[in-house]
Amino acid sequence: MTAIHQLRHQVNFDLLIFRRNPAASFFTVVLPLLFLVIFTSIFGNEELDSGAKVATVYVPGILTLAIVSATTVNLAITMTSRRERGVLKRLRGTPIPPQTFVLSQCVAGFAISALMTVLIVVIGALVYGVSLNVATLPSLVVTLLLGAGSMAALGLAMTAVIPSEEAAPAVTNAIMLPLYFVSGVFVPESQVPDWVVDVSRVFPIYHLNKALQGSFDPFLEGTTWPLSHWLVLLVWGSFGAVIALRFFRWVPRR
Repeated sequence: MTAIHQLRHQVNFDLLIFRRNPAASFFTVVLPLLFLVIFTSIFGNEELDSGAKVATVYVPGILTLAIVSATTVNLAITMTSRRERGVLKRLRGTPIPPQTFVLSQCVAGFAISALMTVLIVVIGALVYGVSLNVATLPSLVVTLLLGAGSMAALGLAMTAVIPSEEAAPAVTNAIMLPLYFVSGVFVPESQVPDWVVDVSRVFPIYHLNKALQGSFDPFLEGTTWPLSHWLVLLVWGSFGAVIALRFFRWVPRR
């Protein structure tokens, strides 16, 4: 079996496990859609002076939440669980190379992120009148690739500091939830103190959210290339990859 066949087989297996995990499916697929419904119900969906619907402002943040849930959160929790249950240790005894297995986690995370992008955009367009700027589709694809890859690497890196399966959800949410609020995912940047915004610019979620916002800007006439945001995502992804390569464990901590 070639490396490509091994990767494809492992990705299909990872996606199958994801579909059979009700908790992962709910928090990754259902929860972002629920937030879209809740936000539009609370804040309304009137037409702004610019002609765009209010929901257009929420969609990039909801999409950011979906990507981070599909990659960082999902990998940090599931990989810790597999490690502590001895699944990763047994996996090392199979013919699949470790690098192929790790790469498959990133590819599966991107596939789920792409699916969530389609779902959120379609539901936003059909139900709430959200319009995607077609001219910015190339930028959106690059943001998805870079964002999903970087956040997946950070999810694998986080397993190095999670001590047990029971602690995985608590540690992951304790890190990610504050970043959601300060990065403009739940609260508009205009309503956040300047010093908090300055702090949030250090972290990748802020830049993922800002890069996605450009794809839904109805005033752009051509493709936008948020290079500064992509650079920050690339730096964080590289950092996560280095940490994962150095400290990722295949055997239980116990």
